[in-house]
Amino acid sequence: MNLPELRAALPALPCDDAGPVFKAPWEAQAFAMTLALYERGLFTWTEWATCLNQAIRDAQAAGDSDRGDTYYRHWLTALERISTIKGLVTDDSLVHLRDAWDRAARRTPHGQPIELER
Repeated sequence: MNLPELRAALPALPCDDAGPVFKAPWEAQAFAMTLALYERGLFTWTEWATCLNQAIRDAQAAGDSDRGDTYYRHWLTALERISTIKGLVTDDSLVHLRDAWDRAARRTPHGQPIELER
């Protein structure tokens, strides 16, 4: 997908002239996972945009002040939702991975990479 097409499909995507911009590595990883699933034909950009817009609306309805710093949290929520809808993951597997991530983050010294146990 080229940059103009990406910007047209996702107008709120934080971008500069070179492409999407990220404040943290996990944001880039969530973006890359979404792009990889799209490129495999597992969903369309229209389906993605609908899911992302719903995640943003849900967050705003729950009190998100929408200062621009939560965009990729909504992105991750939408990625989890569309992956579940498409049968790529289950709710149980997401809960298991969230718990594993939480345990790994708690035992990892500050500044060190977080590694999940297998």
